[in-house]
Amino acid sequence: VQLQASGGGTVQAGGSLRLSCRALGATLSINNIGWYRQAPGKQRELVAVASVGGTTKYADSVKGRFTISRGSALNTVYLEMNDLKPEDTSVYYCARDVEPTGFDYGMAYWGKGTQVTVSS
Repeated sequence: VQLQASGGGTVQAGGSLRLSCRALGATLSINNIGWYRQAPGKQRELVAVASVGGTTKYADSVKGRFTISRGSALNTVYLEMNDLKPEDTSVYYCARDVEPTGFDYGMAYWGKGTQVTVSS
């Protein structure tokens, strides 16, 4: 399974971006999908996860600002990011087949990341 994350860029604080995660030759509609981020010198952290059962989970730092959603296309998941802050600057990754909690037991598929930079 090959995942492509896109939509990153540079925005000013308070701005918005929408990230896309697309599976090539595979579906995302019957899988748990997570968005994660990793800043230089920091550990990777969970941003949001959408379970196949319909539940969502967000990191406290992004609650109320970020929204994970499934696209009408069966192979796409989005991360809508609003009111961006400089501390949101990171490389963002998507992953398929993580646990509904966002944990990866080593069975998940990961895509290459997309850089998000928020200037103050």
